[in-house]
Amino acid sequence: MLMAVLGYSQVKPTSAADRMKSVEQRKLLEQRSLVNNSSFRNIGPSVMSGRVVDMDVNPDDPTEFYVAYASGGVWHTINNGQSFKPVFDSTDILIVGDIAVNWKTRTIWVGTGEVNSSRSSYAGLGVYKSSDNGKSWEYLGLPDSHHIGKIQLHPTDPNTAWVAVLGHLYSANKERGVYKTTDGGKSWKQTLSIDEHTGAIDIDVNPNNGNELYAAMWYRTRSASNFEEAGKTSGIYKSTDGGDHWQLVSKPGSGFPSGDGVGRIGLAVYPANPQIVYAIVDNNFQQTDTALRRTAAADTSRYVLRDFKDLTVERFAALDDRKLTAFIRSPRNGIPAKYTAASLKEAVAKGTLSPNCIWDYLYDANTALFETPIYGAEVYRSEDGGLSWKKTHDKTINLYSTYGYYFGKIFVSPVNDKKIVITGVGLLLSTDGGKTFADISKEHVHSDHHYVWINPKRDSHMINGNDGGTNITYDNGEHWFKANTPPVGQYYAVAFDMLKPYNVYGGLQDNGTWYGASTTKENYDWFDSGHNPYTSINGGDGMQVQVDWRDNKTVYSGSQFGAYNRQNLVTRERRSVRPSRDLGETALRFNWQTPILLSRHNQDVFYYGSNKFHRSMNRGDSLVTMSPDLTTNPKQGDVPFGTIATMSESPIRFGLIYVGTDDGNIQVSMDGGYSWSLINQKLPKGLYVSRVVASAFQESRVYVTLNGYRNDHFNAYVYVSDDYGRTWRQIMKDLPAEPVNVIREDVVHADILYVGTDGGLYVSIDGGVSSMSWNKGLPRSVPVHDIAIHPRENELILGTHGRSLYISKVDDVQKLVSNAEYRAKREAELKK
Repeated sequence: MLMAVLGYSQVKPTSAADRMKSVEQRKLLEQRSLVNNSSFRNIGPSVMSGRVVDMDVNPDDPTEFYVAYASGGVWHTINNGQSFKPVFDSTDILIVGDIAVNWKTRTIWVGTGEVNSSRSSYAGLGVYKSSDNGKSWEYLGLPDSHHIGKIQLHPTDPNTAWVAVLGHLYSANKERGVYKTTDGGKSWKQTLSIDEHTGAIDIDVNPNNGNELYAAMWYRTRSASNFEEAGKTSGIYKSTDGGDHWQLVSKPGSGFPSGDGVGRIGLAVYPANPQIVYAIVDNNFQQTDTALRRTAAADTSRYVLRDFKDLTVERFAALDDRKLTAFIRSPRNGIPAKYTAASLKEAVAKGTLSPNCIWDYLYDANTALFETPIYGAEVYRSEDGGLSWKKTHDKTINLYSTYGYYFGKIFVSPVNDKKIVITGVGLLLSTDGGKTFADISKEHVHSDHHYVWINPKRDSHMINGNDGGTNITYDNGEHWFKANTPPVGQYYAVAFDMLKPYNVYGGLQDNGTWYGASTTKENYDWFDSGHNPYTSINGGDGMQVQVDWRDNKTVYSGSQFGAYNRQNLVTRERRSVRPSRDLGETALRFNWQTPILLSRHNQDVFYYGSNKFHRSMNRGDSLVTMSPDLTTNPKQGDVPFGTIATMSESPIRFGLIYVGTDDGNIQVSMDGGYSWSLINQKLPKGLYVSRVVASAFQESRVYVTLNGYRNDHFNAYVYVSDDYGRTWRQIMKDLPAEPVNVIREDVVHADILYVGTDGGLYVSIDGGVSSMSWNKGLPRSVPVHDIAIHPRENELILGTHGRSLYISKVDDVQKLVSNAEYRAKREAELKK
């Protein structure tokens, strides 16, 4: 048990052995399931797709290729992306880091666990291999790898391969670096290892000499509150004996950056002359004052946030009134409208406000990621096999902002060493060896790029993978078409309305918020009608949604860190709904998925959670802060932390409200938010409160799920209290070791509970005494982020993080509670 744990830093990661036992436990819950008679149906959507992390294309027939999605598995096409089939759904993990195909033997290797190190990058279980196009898979081990950057196959020996293992995301581990097999994956040897925080992110080979390899090592640490994206142990290593031994070739004096500012590195060997090697690095060194002045001089027409840092009273008074007015009136800055340039200068002069009041008002942990003046993406070229390096460009490449950890790949044309493509927020092409770059991602190509394949026989033909799926060009990016038929959306939250048929709403990772009919059966007819079954209602990273059931057209939705609005779907009128504060007041903190809630007792009442609880009695037109800080007020890093993550109001009693925070607090208010009591003293400490749910059957009952993902701690924690949180008991103790994201009560029977984890959907029909898997119609394992039950239609809605939306009737599940034959069968299964 975790009862003695005091805080986040002391929560221990789950061992590889326990994770593998968890796989067997999931299979056991699948075998003894009594609910798999009912099947789920996928209702899409596919139009916005999901994050592509890798591809492998048949060089002899480029209409055949495989696409690997971050949390959507591996898909295969033989018709240039017109249609795809999933080939990885039968395995124990759907999370992919890299795919490699030996097209001569048609052997597929898959490294699981995404390496892009975001807050939605799930851990994998190691390496899998298939020799029959994905019909069956062999597990090859490396269970403690968690996140795999690349699998590099030997150019001539089908039994030799190297794996770039990045390692744990949220904890230290020694099982990271480069691993080699010479027997087709039956055994592995770690041949390059630096320390417990430095892993291998990329690897490439001389196609003419399998003994010559390059590996990129990356130091990075992440916690719930801070991300360290670079370190002195990052660098490029070379092997000349097949990866058995390695030498650092990016050492000081080589021309390549070295030291604490070296971040993620991507590599590309030019096949026609392997002495030519390209590298892209996320340079986290701070720009010098001279460089900053040069950057500032490039645009003197407006102020940016850093212009308001470390000001004196005199310097504030000297600010340009026109530019100051433009800055404070910008909607993106959210400075209260009552302030003008003149009133601000007067307040600063009188000492009412600090001369740093604008910086203090707008700067928070998330802003830190954007406002840190680092060099960012830099491209280097070696012409002597990595012995020396030279930066290819003089001007700054505006590719990463400060999110270089999320990208970091470079690709060179197989027939033209001057033609390179680099991936980032945009997709940049150089035809002069990296001296200059042009963005080739057009208006209908999604941002945030992770992979590019360049056709060796026609290098104007490229296939691109990004956060919005797959795009294909035949003219160097002048024109693109989408290949996005797989439903691989990464949902954070789902909601529904009361229309007939009802609509399903949801927010998706990097793909905004969409809604569509629950009866949707996706096909290609919408190309003729011109109207996709799904409609987008906001951009950014889509988050939570609330629908006013009185008119079914008033919707609250938004994007990351609490940027919500209320809109009318018919008139398209919208307005921001977000708590405000005055300059000089302590900053609020917002969760990535900031919780919002409409009271079903009175849908004019709207609740909003920052690190405090806010309430509106007029549909969000004004929000009143009702509480003090409800978190532990933890020390801040560069990732927002100490925020409310979940809220629930009792369906039975108006004003009985629970909140849970990302740092482990659970609080209850019996009076609509005026007063609060801490109720998690007897629960495990240091875990993210992923869900708190007030019961619809008993006023004093409340459910809580706790999540250790941000510590690489994967145990499942589900609790119930029957006395408003004064005491708790753990339920569904037989769940596998998978972080729990959500729990829902059935709408008819109090004993039926539905739980969504990073591995799938589980059901209890006995109030949590035991659990069983429900995955018919689903991949064997899929992250379930949210669950909703439509009370009128008696349908369960799953929002999965990687395979979009699924729906199933729950009638058969409800019958189990009262069916004596089923109950007897259940008891017999439990005895076994």
